[in-house]
Order: sequence, then C-alpha cells, then structure tokens
Amino acid sequence: QVQLVESGGGLAQAGGSLKLTCAASGGTLTNHHMAWFRQAPGNGRELVAAVSYSGVNTYYAESVRGRFTISRDNAKNTAYLQMNSLKREDTAGYYCGAHWNSGVYALNGMNPGNMNYWGKGTMVTVSS
Repeated sequence: QVQLVESGGGLAQAGGSLKLTCAASGGTLTNHHMAWFRQAPGNGRELVAAVSYSGVNTYYAESVRGRFTISRDNAKNTAYLQMNSLKREDTAGYYCGAHWNSGVYALNGMNPGNMNYWGKGTMVTVSS
C-alpha cells in the first residue's frame, strides 16, 4: 500500500518562502498525477497545484499562480511544492494526493474525490 508523507510546513512571514515535500513509499507513482491541496479551518479542501505523471505538465489555482511551483522527481518518488511570496491567506493544512492516470481527468480536474492516495498533511502558517 502506497503511503504519502508531507513535510516542510511551518511558520513563515508574509513575503517569505517554504518548500513542501511529499515522499511516497510502498510503491512507485510513475503512473500517477500528483497534486497539492490545502484546507483552511472551516473550509473545504481545495486544489492548489497538480503535476502530470511525467512531470511535463502542471496546473495551478488562480490564487497561487506565479507564486507557487509544483515539481516531482520520479527517481526519488517525491513531489514538491515551492511556495514563494507567501500571504496570510495561504495559511492552511497542505495535503499531498496521488491520482492514477486513467486518462479521464485533466490536471485541473484533480479533486478530493478522485485521489487514490493521501498524505496526512503538513500545516503552513503565514504571519503578517
């Protein structure tokens, strides 16, 4: 059974940066799209960014486009989310998900309902 473990969260000042890591174990994810979601208290889980199984294609939510960068290293079975120019509204729990590439969903169609695997999340808090 594949397990995903996020790390790299913490406290950052507005305008600062953090890099999140999602490490997979128990199997390879070379045929899975990877995605980062976030969930703030009282809100639903929203898609932040996604990267295709090959790493070639990416998708970003409007709110993070130009500030966040998603990437993956299939040799290391790891995905990353580089977060720059952080804002207070980026404060949330960040979750890594993996979706088997069935060819049905485009990257912008990644949603909490079609992830095959989830991590337990890492908290990001941005202070002003």
